[in-house]
Amino acid sequence: MSTKPEEPARPTTYRTMDEVAETLSPAEQRFERGRRTIGLILGPLAGLAVYFLSAGLDAPAQRLAGIVVFVIIYWISEAIPIPVTSLVAMCLVVLGNVAPADEVFALFGNSTLFVFIGGFIIAEAMRKHGLDRRFAFGVLRLPGIGNSTVRIIVAFGAITALLSGFISNTATAAMMMPIAAGIVGFLTNMIASQSGDSVKPGRLRFATALMLMVAYGASIGGLLTPVGSPPNLIGRAFIEDATGETIPFFTWMVLAFPLVVVMFAVLCVLLVMLNRPEVKHIEGVEKYVREEHAKLGRMGAGGRNTLIAFGVAVLLWVTPGLIGLFTGGEGAVYDAVTDRMNEGAVAIVAAALLFVLPVDWSQRKFTITWNDAARIDWGTIVLFGSGIALGSLLGSTGLAEAIGSGLSGLLGIQTLLGLTILGTVIAVIISETTSNTASVGVVVPIIIPLAVAADVNAVIPALAAIFGASFGFMLPVSTPPNAIVYGTGMVPITKMVRSGVALDIVGIVIIVAGVMGMGALLKLG
Repeated sequence: MSTKPEEPARPTTYRTMDEVAETLSPAEQRFERGRRTIGLILGPLAGLAVYFLSAGLDAPAQRLAGIVVFVIIYWISEAIPIPVTSLVAMCLVVLGNVAPADEVFALFGNSTLFVFIGGFIIAEAMRKHGLDRRFAFGVLRLPGIGNSTVRIIVAFGAITALLSGFISNTATAAMMMPIAAGIVGFLTNMIASQSGDSVKPGRLRFATALMLMVAYGASIGGLLTPVGSPPNLIGRAFIEDATGETIPFFTWMVLAFPLVVVMFAVLCVLLVMLNRPEVKHIEGVEKYVREEHAKLGRMGAGGRNTLIAFGVAVLLWVTPGLIGLFTGGEGAVYDAVTDRMNEGAVAIVAAALLFVLPVDWSQRKFTITWNDAARIDWGTIVLFGSGIALGSLLGSTGLAEAIGSGLSGLLGIQTLLGLTILGTVIAVIISETTSNTASVGVVVPIIIPLAVAADVNAVIPALAAIFGASFGFMLPVSTPPNAIVYGTGMVPITKMVRSGVALDIVGIVIIVAGVMGMGALLKLG
């Protein structure tokens, strides 16, 4: 057994065919070539077809419909690198006169992008100073956890979901991603040392399962409280403004808790089934962990400084949620703290500390350099920025409303159950192609008037739509946690889509049944 595992290489993302070919089997190479070639041709053709079929829409919405279909196909097929598709989409929006350039590109100033930047810089500092290995050893040393790959996946998901209930799902994923990456790197070397073969983290089913657990666990756990995810607060405000119905903090938790528990249990089963770890147990791991942990010695100045920056980020991210527990998410104090503790600003402040805290003051050497920070995954930042922009345009052009109204008229839905299903399904679908915040901002304003017109309780389908907005599991752009873990290079797009489809379908059923059942029990509306 090797006594000193190699440090895992920094993953590369959004790779072209020639870059991934050497890691694939001949059959996988054929599939990848076919997928990318078909997507390259199908994207423009499908976009043009949808454009002509949408002639009844206003001109901006018609053009946007064609662009969105083109982008979705290119994202799924990876015909060209996903960030390049994202940039091309923004240019097409401007060239197609869907919206002015200043309006489109201004959406890249969304604070969520700065959560990415700050979180990725902190993650790079963790890698540089070995904190990822220390976190990995810490989790692996827990009794009964370290020798079971399945228990590692489940335990990690539980921690992520619980944190996400009180910190935003984006911030939670940004915190947990480098820790998960450290565990993957460690176990990769353990498996390689036992098998004698070279093992790449991006090829391990265990890596895929663990990273998807971080993303999906954060999204599911974010439903637990109103402050757990931005769509919760936005959707709750829509309900209060449109119906006058107030959903107290505690009532929300009572409503959401059973859904979160059931969905998390399903998540654990599906992820392990679809991405079964290569090994169940690793012999000698507990002894090896103890030995390697001892070799790490005392933490250096760089590690301590990184931990300070990480702790500051966590503390400031948690503060609004903690105050929300005591105030019910309401009141002047809560509003003041929430307005000031913007997640993006917090992430940048914490990351900036890394450039100020010294490791050797006499040499003016600090925790991290700009050259270190420049190595972060800028492609993921571009990807999510374009998703936010497209989501906003779906609402402003009226395309999303046209989709919802068209579906309602086509299906003739007038019952509470039917509208609840419709709201959930539309929210999930829209969330797959845009941000979850954009999804809830589009779907809830559509579903409430439809429910009022049908003379049914509007709160139930609106709540289901809010929950559905956080259940976009298929694509990197669907939610910030998806984009964060996809940026590690350990989650192939095909595996994210496969796992996401299953969870979307099961999630829709759980949301509809849970919201209607708990809504009737709590007498909402």
